Amino acid sequence: MATITIRNLDDDLKAELRLAAARHGHSMEEEVRTILRRALAAEPQQGLGSRIRQRFAAEGGVELELPSRKQRPRAAEFEE
Repeated sequence: MATITIRNLDDDLKAELRLAAARHGHSMEEEVRTILRRALAAEPQQGLGSRIRQRFAAEGGVELELPSRKQRPRAAEFEE
């Protein structure tokens, strides 16, 4: 099992974690593990394109007109 250290944790947040752990009847470490499991389980597993589309969906989207290709693509030419 791995171990992580969280530095610069706000004192108020630590106190809230301690109270939540006590309410649930387990240690602060177990409370943090539970919170992390829930947060990661709720995270959608989507690709980058899907996440970008979802983020900008409220803007209504954009339809781009692509120019037709009249010539076949060719390799770039570089001068020496």
